[in-house]
Amino acid sequence: MTPIFIFAKYFVEILLRGISQVFLLNNVITGVLFLAGVFYASWRMGMGAVIGALAGTVTALILKYHRDDINQGLYGYNSTLVCLAIFYFFGFTATSLIAAITGSVLSAVITKVMRHRCKLPTFTAPFIISTWLVMTVLLTFHPGTIQTSLSSDADKLEIVPALSLGVGQVMFQEDMISGILLYIGILVSSRIAAFYALLGALLGVIVAFASSFPLNMINAGLFGFNGVLCGIAFSGNKWTRGVLAIAAITGSVFITYGTMNLGIISLTSPFVISTWLVLLINSKIRGST
Repeated sequence: MTPIFIFAKYFVEILLRGISQVFLLNNVITGVLFLAGVFYASWRMGMGAVIGALAGTVTALILKYHRDDINQGLYGYNSTLVCLAIFYFFGFTATSLIAAITGSVLSAVITKVMRHRCKLPTFTAPFIISTWLVMTVLLTFHPGTIQTSLSSDADKLEIVPALSLGVGQVMFQEDMISGILLYIGILVSSRIAAFYALLGALLGVIVAFASSFPLNMINAGLFGFNGVLCGIAFSGNKWTRGVLAIAAITGSVFITYGTMNLGIISLTSPFVISTWLVLLINSKIRGST
C-alpha cells in the first residue's frame, strides 16, 4: 500500500471513531453503522455528520492536541453533534454551514480545555456549549428560523417507535430505521452498552408516561435519548452500575421536562447534568464510608 493510501485509511478510521464516540463508544464499524443510519434518513444530515467529524478532527490536528486523544475520535464526536444540531434546526444553507463549522471548531477547543481543567468527564458538554453559543448568534440575526417536525398531538403510547426514536434522537434522527441502525451500531461495539442503551430508552418512556408528560414527545423519543446516553455512560457488569444508571436516567427525564417548560433547547444537557450529579453524589457517598 502507498503512503497516501495508508494515511487516508488512518484518517478515515479516526473520523469513524469520532462518529462512534457520539454514543461514548470507540469502534470503526460502529461509526460506519451510525453514519449509515444518518444518511438513510437524510443525505444532508449525513453530510453534516461527516463535516462535523472532519472539522473537529482537523482542528485538533492543526492545534497539535494529544495524538492518542485524536486517534480515539475524542475531538470528532462533539463537533459531529454540533453540525447535526445546526442542520436539524436551521436546515442546510450557506449560513448554517458556516455556523456549523464554526461551532465544530469551537467544540474541539472547548473539549481540550475541559479535558485538562474539568475533574468530571466532559461527555457532550462541549457540544452543548458551542451549539448554544452558535444558535444564539443565528437567532439574533435570523429570529424565528428554527425548524421542527414534531407532531402536535398523540392519543396513545407507541412503545416501539418511542424506543427506536429514543436511540435515533441522540443524532437528531426521527426515523425508526435510522434508530434501529444506530442501535445495531451500539450492539456491534458492546452488548452491555446495547443493554444499557435499551434500558435508558425504555425507562425514559416509562418514567415520562407515569408522570403524564406529553405523549407526542414520549413517542418522538424526546424523553429517551438522554437516558440512552446515561445508560451507556454507566454501563458495566456490576449491579451498582445499574443502580447509578437508573438514577441518572430517571433524573434526565425530569431535567428534560423542566428545560422544555423553560423554553430551552436542552440538547443533551439533561444527560450531562444528571450524570454529573450522580457521579458527584456517588463520590461523596463512597468518600464518607
